[in-house]
Amino acid sequence: MEARRGLGPGPAPGLALPFLLLLAAAAARAGDARQEAAVRALARRLLGPRAAAVSLSVEPALAAGGPDAYRLWSPPGAAVAVAVTGSSGVAAAAGLYRYLRDFCGCHLSWSGAQLRLPDPLPRLRAEIRAAAPGRYRYYQNVCAQSYSFAWWDWARWEREIDWMALSGINLAPAFAGQEAVWQRVYRNLGLNQSEIDKYFTGPAFLAWNRMGNLRRWAGPLPPAWHLKQLYLQYRILERMRSLGMTTVLPAFAGHVPQGILRVFPRVNATRLGGWSHFDCTYSCIYLLDPEDPMFQVIGTLFLKELIKEFGTDHVYSADTFNEMTPLSSDPAYLSRVSNAVFRSMTGADPEALWLMQGWLFQHQPDFWHPAQVRALLHGVPLGKMIVLDLFAESKPVYQWTESFYGQPFIWCMLHNFGGNHGLFGTVEAINHGPFMAQRFPNSTMVGTGLVPEGIEQNDMVYELMNELGWRQEPLDLPSWVSRYAERRYGAPNAAAAGAWRLLLRSVYNCTGVCVNHNRSPLVRRPSLHMDTELWYNASDVYEAWRLLLSASAELGSSPLFRYDLVDVTRQAAQQLVSNYYLDIRSAFQRHALPELLTAGGVLVYDLLPELDSLLSSHSLFLLGRWLESARAMATSDREAEQYELNARNQVTLWGPSGNILDYANKQLGGLVLDYYGVRWSLFVSVLVESLNSGRPFHQDEFNQAVFQVERGFVYNKKHYPAVPAGDTLEISRKLFLKYYPSALWRSRAGLA
Repeated sequence: MEARRGLGPGPAPGLALPFLLLLAAAAARAGDARQEAAVRALARRLLGPRAAAVSLSVEPALAAGGPDAYRLWSPPGAAVAVAVTGSSGVAAAAGLYRYLRDFCGCHLSWSGAQLRLPDPLPRLRAEIRAAAPGRYRYYQNVCAQSYSFAWWDWARWEREIDWMALSGINLAPAFAGQEAVWQRVYRNLGLNQSEIDKYFTGPAFLAWNRMGNLRRWAGPLPPAWHLKQLYLQYRILERMRSLGMTTVLPAFAGHVPQGILRVFPRVNATRLGGWSHFDCTYSCIYLLDPEDPMFQVIGTLFLKELIKEFGTDHVYSADTFNEMTPLSSDPAYLSRVSNAVFRSMTGADPEALWLMQGWLFQHQPDFWHPAQVRALLHGVPLGKMIVLDLFAESKPVYQWTESFYGQPFIWCMLHNFGGNHGLFGTVEAINHGPFMAQRFPNSTMVGTGLVPEGIEQNDMVYELMNELGWRQEPLDLPSWVSRYAERRYGAPNAAAAGAWRLLLRSVYNCTGVCVNHNRSPLVRRPSLHMDTELWYNASDVYEAWRLLLSASAELGSSPLFRYDLVDVTRQAAQQLVSNYYLDIRSAFQRHALPELLTAGGVLVYDLLPELDSLLSSHSLFLLGRWLESARAMATSDREAEQYELNARNQVTLWGPSGNILDYANKQLGGLVLDYYGVRWSLFVSVLVESLNSGRPFHQDEFNQAVFQVERGFVYNKKHYPAVPAGDTLEISRKLFLKYYPSALWRSRAGLA
């Protein structure tokens, strides 16, 4: 039986009060009956008729005023196999998944579900009780709204909210539809439609418009977009709240359209500098001075309108200086800014609690010294702000800010940038980090969080983090990952378990400061100075590939096995691309034209087409799926074209001129062949021409030429299928037989 306990070292009793009130209020709003009905409906969606064998109930008293808890037992002589009681709908759902996972051998993830239930369902020999170590299990990064959620319909959102509840997540943003409310506010303030259209970006870039980084790019937003997003938001909020989740709404951070200066010519606003590699054509947004009266007028007006539209759970998100340098480092100024943001919240909702991403503190350490951090945080009363320690698995901020100088914080795993594909994890840091943060002197930690910039990748890492959100101590990772493989595929298999243990110790065990931007030459604009360094032994991936293929006779019918085989084969192929790149570079530098032609020919005419075929054999690795989901949001041909351009640009150029080139790179069928493959073909051709002519290779000239290729892909309007083609097992086996022997020899010889 798992022991129940509270937060351990935590905030002073006075600081805990807002959280207790918040949870009590959320529970009161949802109501026990409503939450029970919601979690029972979830069980029926998940299990169909078999849900009748599980009893689900909600009893808030189970938490005893502390963090969420659940209880599992098998009532003697009852028709049901197991009874699950949770302190909230979310806790009951987490208890249900605990039963399905640990006693029925089931698994649920972004890439699919393995729900082969035993018949009859197993009964428990003893009661199980569990309590979360912290009050919150948070989910979502502001950027994921664009990198992953941009084109979701309600069916996709419903699956996600089910996954969130089963994972025990009880705190999450609901940001859809806010532009419709902002448009209403701006019109009421006197702005015209043209001024509003010049402010909002297109759908695939709204995350950075909301954080004050971008304006206009890939816009404007069509009227139908606003209507569809409002409809989605109503359903998202109703479902989250019915399960007992606390929803986070957006608030005003001070960024305004230029039209505000026309309507209010005396307003005190400063134009910020450009963001990333964008100039003022699409960046340089205006920031209101916190002491200008219009700051409170606009901020309070927006939040009142938002609450009138959607109701509230009293938690609001705002990021004023996300990757933007403040106008002054004066602590008094920074304190005034945060105080103004918070007052604009309490002007509309006296119970407001501010949730802020702590990314800025580690992203610009030269600016955010202790005095500046303390000033920004202390502009808000202690206990009235929760800081997301956004990159805690690699660069925890709580350690050098004395636990955020008394403000409560959530230990978060960021893990993924840009929604890139690539096997990656920091499992040791994840396994131990939250417990170290709990034990930190005077810790104000109040929970854990998942905050990837993009989802639908590396399922294992998120399953691990979700389980740790309900644990009191670290896990035995090798044993855990072996059980994970068995649950995921629905059957024990020694080869598959061995493959996962190899992956655990290699790709998933990056130590030190690890940033998961995929820098493989495969997905980067070619040059003679590309990074091919790995944090792991490449031969471990090749051996895991071999082991998975050897398990295909037994496990090949499992959809999740096929997904993982694509993913591991893709990772092996990514390593192979680096090998051929090194051969190409070496041959060019040695003026060895035959060797350059050989290595370049294999890469361009065999390996990349084979990889594209592999990816095209699985529905979750299709470029067409991403593009079709964008077009499906449209209500006219014109909108469909705009949305497809948004979707194509985000995963390639990321801006009009490659401003954040390949940041959101994806390895998708169609994209590998027609975008990355064409770039590599041009690169090899230019190098061959350089050797033939005796003319030096100039990177700047190549960049100008390859930009035309990249831009051409964004605008080529080629149709890509959203339905897979080909046999995953056969394609992977063909690649393996062709490349494995030399790849393994090369990695063991230290040549890769």
